[in-house]
Amino acid sequence: MEQFAHRGKMPVTVAIIFLMLIAGWSDSEKIFHNRDHSDFDVQNIPHAGAILTPEAAQQYLVKYGWVAPVNWEEQAFTDFPVHDLAPQDVSQLISEGESEEHPRVSNSSENETEINPSFIDSLKKFQDANGLTATGVLDSATKIAMNKPRCGVPDFKVASRRKNATLSFTDADSNSHNSSQAGATQRRKRSFLSKMVEHYRQKREAKDTMGSSNSKRFSRNTVKWRLMGEGYSMQLTIQQQRAILALAFRMWSEVVPLLFVEDLTGDDIDIRIGFGTGQHLGCSQAFDGVGQQFAHAWYLGDIHFDDDEHFVGPSSEHGISLLKVAVHEIGHALGLSHINREGSVMQPNYIPQERHFELDWEDRKAVQEKYGACDGSFSTVFDWIRKERTPRGETVYRFNTYFFKTNWYWMYENKSNRTRFGDPLPIKGGWNGIPDKDIDAYVHVWTWNIDAQYFFKGTQVWRYDPDKDRAFTEDWRKVKYPQPIADVFPGIPSPVDAAYFNKKERFIYFFRGNNVTAFSVDKNQKVEKFPKSIIDVFPPVDPNDHPRGNIDAVYFSYSYQTTFFIKDKYYWKMVIDQERQTNSSLPLNGLWPRKKINSQWFDICDVHPSVLLLST
Repeated sequence: MEQFAHRGKMPVTVAIIFLMLIAGWSDSEKIFHNRDHSDFDVQNIPHAGAILTPEAAQQYLVKYGWVAPVNWEEQAFTDFPVHDLAPQDVSQLISEGESEEHPRVSNSSENETEINPSFIDSLKKFQDANGLTATGVLDSATKIAMNKPRCGVPDFKVASRRKNATLSFTDADSNSHNSSQAGATQRRKRSFLSKMVEHYRQKREAKDTMGSSNSKRFSRNTVKWRLMGEGYSMQLTIQQQRAILALAFRMWSEVVPLLFVEDLTGDDIDIRIGFGTGQHLGCSQAFDGVGQQFAHAWYLGDIHFDDDEHFVGPSSEHGISLLKVAVHEIGHALGLSHINREGSVMQPNYIPQERHFELDWEDRKAVQEKYGACDGSFSTVFDWIRKERTPRGETVYRFNTYFFKTNWYWMYENKSNRTRFGDPLPIKGGWNGIPDKDIDAYVHVWTWNIDAQYFFKGTQVWRYDPDKDRAFTEDWRKVKYPQPIADVFPGIPSPVDAAYFNKKERFIYFFRGNNVTAFSVDKNQKVEKFPKSIIDVFPPVDPNDHPRGNIDAVYFSYSYQTTFFIKDKYYWKMVIDQERQTNSSLPLNGLWPRKKINSQWFDICDVHPSVLLLST
């Protein structure tokens, strides 16, 4: 007790100091990755120089290929800042400076707009591409366009087989016999780093050119990427960086038949990603500090981000969206050039992120020219009808088209002719109470007195409650679900391959193997003389082109007002009444010759399971 009492008698001076320290510690230490950078001296962070003079504008036009395509990927950046060591005897090198008669004055003014005549055509070309009046004059609007934040990749490049910017450094310094030992050591370090990354580049080059005549695209359908350990950003947590990059890769996999996989351990990496400042990561190009260039990338190769910039996550409205910049740079890594089109993610200038940021039609078209469109089969396809009430209390009916495959589903936006952004999604997350994979068929019986929706798998059927958005466990008639198909639809064999409801006949057609069975919903029984051969009930327009059997899906489309038969990667469209009225030779319920599914419905693409649940 005496010991504690003695400690309680703190001298006044010590107590004051102690209270001051406590006050200083009242705010807990900021977590490193959540700090606001208030500990940085912004004055010491390099900033990109503004383009205000004709000389700067001309350099811009040359740098980004507007004067002539730039052999950018073959250029080695040689102007590395090496700290010079003072000679041992400085006095021998010092001499008095000569006085100047007049102070030094720049020959150009920031307000000067005259540009070298040899650059006028290039300037006009730049102005036209940026939606400006092509005057050839360096006016304010042109300066604003040139000073916009942008990607560091030139807009016009010389075609190159090099897949990485990390080049072997030139040996110019090796010819100097007066270099200090420290300078030589510094060069050896740079040379070692460049040779190491060049080794990876050559390894990728050999791999990606094997078996492919097109060296500007990945030859494999699975592309591996990694955020390098030496290239983490200071702006976000490592987990945030990796999640954002994975989402950026997923956005591309939603429109092309490529699967992007994050590989944390292997050596066989296709795209290496890193953050750096200035001269960075053994790269052949240097970043310019805060301001103009945010990132750069090389086709089939590396992606680098300028960590002097303030990168933020997709939910933040302040700063530079890492997601948007990453999607752009991945486009370069896949082999795409800049696209001067408003709304394109491949436009060279950075535009603050829109609320519904996604790939533009031109972006999808450009990448599909290299890698093709997504192709595949589906287990079932259907239009889902739902009731909605307008603000006036009126009931309206709307529909959406869904494609099911294994345990995933896509909603198709018919108006924009593409899948919903962010799909596919797992079936178990969007359709409550039905099997979470391998659905065989869907049927919506919709008449003046019946409105029932069914999912089929194996020998069982589930009835779905659209109001509660889940499958019935028991309906209003006390019928429990799931039920055997034969109990709900007497006389129908199971399992079924596909099914659809014909509103005009009020029949459900069930397909199995090469046969089809009609079921009357009014009589609740199988129609007489069925089952029949599919080709007899739905004859071909071209005798040599018919699916015959083992149909994957049959559905009536409210968008096209006709029925489609789907098998493997193809579809057959049913002849409609208007076509038979103009051509009486067409058979009733006839099927037109097959076409590819991806020629009618675009961008129904798989994604890697590791990114299935990622979203913005």
